[in-house]
Amino acid sequence: MRPSYPLAARLGAIILGFEAIVVFLGGMMVYGLNGTPPGVPAWWAIIAGLVLAVIMIVVAGMCRFRSGIIAGWVLQVVVLACAVFNLAFVFVALVFGGMWAYAMITSARLSRQRQDVPDTTESE
Repeated sequence: MRPSYPLAARLGAIILGFEAIVVFLGGMMVYGLNGTPPGVPAWWAIIAGLVLAVIMIVVAGMCRFRSGIIAGWVLQVVVLACAVFNLAFVFVALVFGGMWAYAMITSARLSRQRQDVPDTTESE
């Protein structure tokens, strides 16, 4: 039987997976708009978007551990910091950061409630 991962791990992996796609496309947007700082070739935006997307996919796999959840929070801040290159990343950070925060807070609350309820599935 496969192990059942906590709700936070499952939701976190889904959110980071979709966010990875958006971040990669955001890197392509910065490339297309030539939004890199002066002296930096525009193609570095694609590389940065790709690297950040791969990191998000790796962290999505780590979400079953506490360190993965913490790394997910850090990635939300990194996406917000990408707003230096294009303000559209503020919107991305608000949407996905909001989903991340809601998923983590709600899953923690549901986990606490589940622990408080006695197990009635045992038959005597």
